[in-house]
Amino acid sequence: MASHQQQQAGAAAAASVDFEDYLPVMAERLGEDGLMRELASGFRLLMDPARGLITFDSLRRNAPLLGLGGMSDADLRGMLAEGDFDGDGALSEMEFCVLMVRLSPELMDEPRRWLDDAVDQASRFLFTS
Repeated sequence: MASHQQQQAGAAAAASVDFEDYLPVMAERLGEDGLMRELASGFRLLMDPARGLITFDSLRRNAPLLGLGGMSDADLRGMLAEGDFDGDGALSEMEFCVLMVRLSPELMDEPRRWLDDAVDQASRFLFTS
């Protein structure tokens, strides 16, 4: 029988996989501007209206809306810490958007291929001339 922590970890992993699979589809369908609007909407859903940031309390209060209601306080704090670049203990809209993109590596596959192709073409030009 799985422990409560194992069940929470499994639920978090399942939610992460769903997110990673969904964000590239959103980006493809909505385009860059549409994706940014959706991420901003997600941020507003999770933020503390008084502070304009996603705080631990606002994340804990709104986590059930994302299917993450069973996550422990430590897991929620870990999520905040992963995206908290300025060390204030909360996520700004920019930190949230950067974190969401970082959590979806598939989103960057096409730009990475473009960069690889450009480097390959430049290398061929430089080393054959």
